Amino acid sequence: MKVAVFSTKAYDRKFLSAANSPTQHELVFFEPRLNRDTAILAAGFPAVCVFVHDQVDAPTLELLASRGTRLVVLRCAGFNNVDLQAAADLGITVVRVPAYSPYGVAEHAVGLILSLNRKIHRAYNRVREGNFSLDGLLGFNLHERTIGIVGTGKIGLILGQIMKGFGCNLLAYDVYRNPELEALGGKYVELPELFANSDIISLHCPLTPETHHLINAEAIEQIKSGVMLINTSRGALIDTQAVIEGLKSGKIGYLGVDVYEQESELFFEDLSGEIIQDDIFQRLTTFPNVLITGHQAFFTAEALHNIAETTFANIADVEHGRPCANEIRAQVSA
Repeated sequence: MKVAVFSTKAYDRKFLSAANSPTQHELVFFEPRLNRDTAILAAGFPAVCVFVHDQVDAPTLELLASRGTRLVVLRCAGFNNVDLQAAADLGITVVRVPAYSPYGVAEHAVGLILSLNRKIHRAYNRVREGNFSLDGLLGFNLHERTIGIVGTGKIGLILGQIMKGFGCNLLAYDVYRNPELEALGGKYVELPELFANSDIISLHCPLTPETHHLINAEAIEQIKSGVMLINTSRGALIDTQAVIEGLKSGKIGYLGVDVYEQESELFFEDLSGEIIQDDIFQRLTTFPNVLITGHQAFFTAEALHNIAETTFANIADVEHGRPCANEIRAQVSA
Protein backbone atom coordinates (compact mmCIF):
# COMPACT_ATOMS: atom_id res chain seq x y z
CA MET A 1 0.00 0.00 0.00
CA LYS A 2 1.14 3.54 -0.74
CA VAL A 3 1.34 5.50 2.52
CA ALA A 4 1.95 9.24 3.03
CA VAL A 5 3.73 9.66 6.36
CA PHE A 6 3.39 13.13 7.87
CA SER A 7 5.25 14.92 10.70
CA THR A 8 8.36 12.80 10.22
CA LYS A 9 11.73 13.24 11.85
CA ALA A 10 14.87 11.22 11.21
CA TYR A 11 14.00 8.78 13.99
CA ASP A 12 10.53 8.15 12.51
CA ARG A 13 12.03 7.32 9.13
CA LYS A 14 14.58 4.99 10.72
CA PHE A 15 12.13 2.89 12.73
CA LEU A 16 9.28 2.91 10.21
CA SER A 17 11.59 1.92 7.36
CA ALA A 18 13.05 -0.94 9.39
CA ALA A 19 9.61 -2.27 10.34
CA ASN A 20 8.44 -1.95 6.74
CA SER A 21 11.19 -4.19 5.35
CA PRO A 22 9.15 -7.43 5.43
CA THR A 23 5.98 -5.86 4.00
CA GLN A 24 7.44 -3.41 1.47
CA HIS A 25 4.72 -0.81 1.59
CA GLU A 26 5.54 2.30 -0.45
CA LEU A 27 6.31 4.92 2.18
CA VAL A 28 6.68 8.59 1.27
CA PHE A 29 7.87 10.74 4.16
CA PHE A 30 6.79 14.34 4.60
CA GLU A 31 8.21 16.64 7.28
CA PRO A 32 5.19 19.01 7.40
CA ARG A 33 2.22 18.25 9.59
CA LEU A 34 -0.99 17.14 7.98
CA ASN A 35 -3.67 19.81 7.84
CA ARG A 36 -6.06 21.26 5.28
CA ASP A 37 -3.16 23.11 3.59
CA THR A 38 -0.84 20.11 3.29
CA ALA A 39 -3.47 17.45 2.52
CA ILE A 40 -2.75 17.93 -1.20
CA LEU A 41 0.55 16.11 -0.61
CA ALA A 42 -1.43 12.91 0.01
CA ALA A 43 -3.22 12.98 -3.34
CA GLY A 44 -3.37 9.44 -4.69
CA PHE A 45 -2.32 7.81 -1.41
CA PRO A 46 -4.79 5.21 -0.07
CA ALA A 47 -3.40 5.76 3.45
CA VAL A 48 -1.92 8.56 5.53
CA CYS A 49 0.14 8.00 8.67
CA VAL A 50 -0.05 10.81 11.22
CA PHE A 51 1.12 11.81 14.71
CA VAL A 52 -0.26 13.71 17.70
CA HIS A 53 -0.18 17.25 16.29
CA ASP A 54 -1.47 16.52 12.82
CA GLN A 55 -4.83 18.19 12.18
CA VAL A 56 -7.24 15.51 11.02
CA ASP A 57 -10.40 17.60 11.16
CA ALA A 58 -13.42 17.45 8.87
CA PRO A 59 -12.07 19.80 6.15
CA THR A 60 -8.78 17.89 6.03
CA LEU A 61 -10.57 14.55 5.87
CA GLU A 62 -12.81 15.81 3.06
CA LEU A 63 -9.74 16.81 1.06
CA LEU A 64 -8.09 13.46 1.72
CA ALA A 65 -11.19 11.50 0.75
CA SER A 66 -11.64 13.49 -2.46
CA ARG A 67 -8.15 12.45 -3.51
CA GLY A 68 -8.47 8.76 -2.73
CA THR A 69 -7.45 8.30 0.91
CA ARG A 70 -9.44 5.65 2.75
CA LEU A 71 -7.25 4.94 5.79
CA VAL A 72 -5.85 7.18 8.55
CA VAL A 73 -3.13 5.44 10.54
CA LEU A 74 -2.30 7.11 13.85
CA ARG A 75 1.14 6.25 15.18
CA CYS A 76 0.07 7.36 18.66
CA ALA A 77 -2.53 6.48 21.27
CA GLY A 78 -4.47 9.74 21.49
CA PHE A 79 -7.03 10.57 18.81
CA ASN A 80 -8.56 13.84 20.00
CA ASN A 81 -7.07 15.47 16.86
CA VAL A 82 -9.28 13.33 14.59
CA ASP A 83 -12.91 14.07 13.69
CA LEU A 84 -14.11 10.48 13.93
CA GLN A 85 -17.66 11.27 12.84
CA ALA A 86 -16.43 13.00 9.70
CA ALA A 87 -14.15 10.04 8.97
CA ALA A 88 -17.08 7.63 9.32
CA ASP A 89 -19.28 9.76 7.07
CA LEU A 90 -16.55 9.79 4.42
CA GLY A 91 -15.88 6.05 4.64
CA ILE A 92 -12.39 6.54 6.07
CA THR A 93 -11.09 3.94 8.54
CA VAL A 94 -9.06 5.22 11.50
CA VAL A 95 -6.62 3.04 13.45
CA ARG A 96 -4.17 3.81 16.23
CA VAL A 97 -1.40 2.43 18.45
CA PRO A 98 -3.08 2.18 21.86
CA ALA A 99 -0.17 1.31 24.16
CA TYR A 100 3.40 1.59 23.01
CA SER A 101 5.43 3.06 25.83
CA PRO A 102 3.80 2.51 29.24
CA TYR A 103 7.14 1.90 30.97
CA GLY A 104 8.79 4.81 29.20
CA VAL A 105 6.07 7.28 30.21
CA ALA A 106 5.87 6.05 33.81
CA GLU A 107 9.65 6.13 34.18
CA HIS A 108 9.76 9.66 32.76
CA ALA A 109 7.16 10.75 35.32
CA VAL A 110 9.40 9.34 38.05
CA GLY A 111 12.33 11.22 36.52
CA LEU A 112 10.39 14.47 36.79
CA ILE A 113 9.49 13.68 40.40
CA LEU A 114 13.10 12.97 41.37
CA SER A 115 14.51 15.94 39.49
CA LEU A 116 12.00 18.40 40.96
CA ASN A 117 12.37 17.03 44.47
CA ARG A 118 16.17 16.92 44.60
CA LYS A 119 16.69 19.84 42.18
CA ILE A 120 18.99 17.70 40.04
CA HIS A 121 18.60 19.93 36.99
CA ARG A 122 19.53 23.02 39.01
CA ALA A 123 22.44 21.27 40.74
CA TYR A 124 23.80 20.14 37.36
CA ASN A 125 23.95 23.73 36.11
CA ARG A 126 25.49 24.98 39.36
CA VAL A 127 28.30 22.45 39.37
CA ARG A 128 29.15 23.26 35.74
CA GLU A 129 29.66 26.86 36.88
CA GLY A 130 31.80 25.82 39.86
CA ASN A 131 29.03 26.52 42.38
CA PHE A 132 28.87 23.74 44.98
CA SER A 133 26.56 25.49 47.43
CA LEU A 134 23.64 23.41 48.72
CA ASP A 135 21.44 26.40 49.45
CA GLY A 136 18.11 26.03 47.70
CA LEU A 137 18.58 22.33 46.90
CA LEU A 138 16.79 20.86 49.91
CA GLY A 139 14.52 17.93 49.03
CA PHE A 140 12.41 15.41 50.91
CA ASN A 141 12.28 11.63 51.28
CA LEU A 142 9.79 9.94 48.99
CA HIS A 143 9.50 7.14 51.56
CA GLU A 144 6.09 7.26 53.28
CA ARG A 145 4.89 10.17 51.14
CA THR A 146 1.49 9.82 49.48
CA ILE A 147 1.19 9.87 45.70
CA GLY A 148 -2.19 10.34 44.06
CA ILE A 149 -2.47 8.65 40.66
CA VAL A 150 -5.26 9.94 38.43
CA GLY A 151 -5.86 7.29 35.79
CA THR A 152 -4.79 3.73 36.59
CA GLY A 153 -4.47 2.04 33.22
CA LYS A 154 -1.16 0.55 32.14
CA ILE A 155 0.91 3.69 32.74
CA GLY A 156 -0.73 4.57 36.05
CA LEU A 157 -0.30 1.01 37.28
CA ILE A 158 3.42 0.95 36.38
CA LEU A 159 3.91 4.28 38.12
CA GLY A 160 2.21 2.83 41.19
CA GLN A 161 4.53 -0.18 41.12
CA ILE A 162 7.62 2.06 40.92
CA MET A 163 6.46 4.45 43.64
CA LYS A 164 5.52 1.53 45.89
CA GLY A 165 9.17 0.51 45.57
CA PHE A 166 10.11 3.90 47.00
CA GLY A 167 7.85 3.18 49.97
CA CYS A 168 5.09 5.59 48.98
CA ASN A 169 1.44 5.32 49.94
CA LEU A 170 -0.83 5.06 46.90
CA LEU A 171 -4.12 6.86 46.38
CA ALA A 172 -5.93 6.42 43.09
CA TYR A 173 -8.82 7.74 41.08
CA ASP A 174 -10.30 6.17 37.95
CA VAL A 175 -13.72 5.45 36.53
CA TYR A 176 -12.69 1.77 36.51
CA ARG A 177 -10.73 0.23 39.36
CA ASN A 178 -7.59 -1.73 38.55
CA PRO A 179 -7.33 -4.79 40.82
CA GLU A 180 -3.57 -4.94 40.22
CA LEU A 181 -3.17 -1.51 41.78
CA GLU A 182 -5.38 -2.49 44.69
CA ALA A 183 -3.17 -5.57 45.18
CA LEU A 184 -0.24 -3.15 45.66
CA GLY A 185 -2.14 -1.49 48.48
CA GLY A 186 -3.53 1.32 46.36
CA LYS A 187 -6.68 2.90 47.73
CA TYR A 188 -9.33 4.26 45.37
CA VAL A 189 -10.89 7.52 46.50
CA GLU A 190 -12.85 10.38 44.98
CA LEU A 191 -10.89 13.27 43.51
CA PRO A 192 -11.42 15.74 46.40
CA GLU A 193 -9.95 13.22 48.86
CA LEU A 194 -7.05 12.46 46.53
CA PHE A 195 -6.34 16.17 46.07
CA ALA A 196 -6.47 16.87 49.81
CA ASN A 197 -4.21 14.02 50.90
CA SER A 198 -1.57 13.62 48.17
CA ASP A 199 1.95 15.01 48.43
CA ILE A 200 2.42 14.24 44.75
CA ILE A 201 -0.31 14.10 42.09
CA SER A 202 0.45 12.43 38.77
CA LEU A 203 -1.98 12.56 35.84
CA HIS A 204 -2.35 9.51 33.58
CA CYS A 205 -5.92 9.78 32.32
CA PRO A 206 -7.04 10.39 28.72
CA LEU A 207 -8.27 13.77 27.54
CA THR A 208 -12.06 13.74 27.30
CA PRO A 209 -14.70 16.44 27.75
CA GLU A 210 -14.99 15.25 31.37
CA THR A 211 -11.24 15.52 32.08
CA HIS A 212 -10.59 18.78 30.21
CA HIS A 213 -9.02 21.20 32.73
CA LEU A 214 -9.32 18.59 35.45
CA ILE A 215 -6.78 20.66 37.35
CA ASN A 216 -8.46 24.05 37.51
CA ALA A 217 -8.86 26.78 40.11
CA GLU A 218 -11.45 24.77 42.03
CA ALA A 219 -9.23 21.69 42.15
CA ILE A 220 -6.22 23.75 43.23
CA GLU A 221 -8.24 25.05 46.17
CA GLN A 222 -8.69 21.42 47.30
CA ILE A 223 -5.08 20.26 47.04
CA LYS A 224 -2.61 20.00 49.87
CA SER A 225 -0.48 23.14 50.06
CA GLY A 226 2.93 22.63 48.45
CA VAL A 227 1.85 19.65 46.35
CA MET A 228 3.97 18.35 43.47
CA LEU A 229 1.91 18.14 40.26
CA ILE A 230 3.09 15.91 37.39
CA ASN A 231 1.50 15.67 33.94
CA THR A 232 2.80 13.27 31.27
CA SER A 233 -0.60 12.60 29.69
CA ARG A 234 -2.33 15.43 27.83
CA GLY A 235 -1.70 19.16 28.20
CA ALA A 236 -5.35 20.17 28.38
CA LEU A 237 -5.85 18.19 31.59
CA ILE A 238 -4.39 21.30 33.22
CA ASP A 239 -5.73 24.85 33.14
CA THR A 240 -2.30 26.45 32.78
CA GLN A 241 -3.36 29.93 33.85
CA ALA A 242 -4.91 28.52 37.05
CA VAL A 243 -1.75 26.50 37.71
CA ILE A 244 0.37 29.65 37.31
CA GLU A 245 -1.75 31.32 39.98
CA GLY A 246 -1.30 28.22 42.15
CA LEU A 247 2.48 28.43 41.71
CA LYS A 248 2.49 32.13 42.59
CA SER A 249 0.48 31.53 45.77
CA GLY A 250 2.62 28.54 46.80
CA LYS A 251 -0.37 26.20 46.74
CA ILE A 252 1.50 24.25 44.06
CA GLY A 253 5.03 23.67 45.29
CA TYR A 254 6.40 21.87 42.23
CA LEU A 255 5.24 21.39 38.65
CA GLY A 256 6.63 18.84 36.21
CA VAL A 257 5.05 18.58 32.75
CA ASP A 258 5.92 16.79 29.54
CA VAL A 259 2.82 18.12 27.78
CA TYR A 260 1.26 21.55 27.34
CA GLU A 261 -2.18 22.58 26.14
CA GLN A 262 -0.85 24.75 23.29
CA GLU A 263 2.17 22.57 22.55
CA SER A 264 1.36 21.96 18.89
CA GLU A 265 3.13 25.17 17.88
CA LEU A 266 6.15 24.44 20.05
CA PHE A 267 7.04 20.83 20.71
CA PHE A 268 9.08 18.62 18.37
CA GLU A 269 10.63 21.71 16.74
CA ASP A 270 13.90 23.60 17.29
CA LEU A 271 12.85 27.15 18.17
CA SER A 272 16.09 28.10 19.91
CA GLY A 273 16.77 30.89 17.42
CA GLU A 274 13.27 32.37 17.59
CA ILE A 275 11.22 34.49 19.98
CA ILE A 276 8.49 32.27 21.39
CA GLN A 277 5.22 34.18 21.20
CA ASP A 278 3.29 32.10 23.76
CA ASP A 279 3.31 34.33 26.85
CA ILE A 280 1.70 31.72 29.10
CA PHE A 281 4.36 29.13 28.27
CA GLN A 282 7.10 31.71 28.73
CA ARG A 283 5.67 32.61 32.13
CA LEU A 284 5.87 28.95 33.17
CA THR A 285 9.58 28.84 32.33
CA THR A 286 10.33 31.65 34.80
CA PHE A 287 9.49 29.58 37.90
CA PRO A 288 12.43 27.84 39.58
CA ASN A 289 10.15 25.01 40.76
CA VAL A 290 8.83 24.16 37.29
CA LEU A 291 10.40 21.51 35.05
CA ILE A 292 9.18 21.18 31.45
CA THR A 293 10.16 18.58 28.88
CA GLY A 294 8.95 18.63 25.27
CA HIS A 295 6.65 15.59 24.96
CA GLN A 296 9.51 13.12 25.25
CA ALA A 297 8.11 10.75 27.87
CA PHE A 298 7.21 8.20 25.18
CA PHE A 299 10.56 8.57 23.43
CA THR A 300 12.43 5.31 23.90
CA ALA A 301 13.84 2.89 21.35
CA GLU A 302 11.37 0.26 22.53
CA ALA A 303 8.47 2.65 22.01
CA LEU A 304 9.47 3.64 18.48
CA HIS A 305 9.91 -0.03 17.59
CA ASN A 306 6.47 -0.89 19.03
CA ILE A 307 4.83 2.04 17.24
CA ALA A 308 6.27 0.98 13.90
CA GLU A 309 5.39 -2.70 14.33
CA THR A 310 1.81 -1.98 15.39
CA THR A 311 1.38 0.63 12.65
CA PHE A 312 2.15 -1.91 9.93
CA ALA A 313 0.09 -4.63 11.61
CA ASN A 314 -2.86 -2.22 11.56
CA ILE A 315 -2.29 -1.45 7.88
CA ALA A 316 -2.12 -5.17 7.07
CA ASP A 317 -5.39 -5.87 8.88
CA VAL A 318 -7.23 -3.17 6.94
CA GLU A 319 -5.55 -3.99 3.63
CA HIS A 320 -6.56 -7.64 3.85
CA GLY A 321 -10.06 -7.00 5.16
CA ARG A 322 -9.43 -8.44 8.61
CA PRO A 323 -10.98 -7.00 11.78
CA CYS A 324 -8.50 -4.58 13.38
CA ALA A 325 -8.51 -4.45 17.17
CA ASN A 326 -7.03 -0.95 17.04
CA GLU A 327 -9.71 0.62 14.86
CA ILE A 328 -11.48 3.56 16.48
CA ARG A 329 -14.97 4.75 15.59
CA ALA A 330 -17.19 7.66 16.48
CA GLN A 331 -19.36 7.14 19.52
CA VAL A 332 -22.95 6.36 18.58
CA SER A 333 -25.41 8.49 20.56
CA ALA A 334 -28.19 6.60 22.33
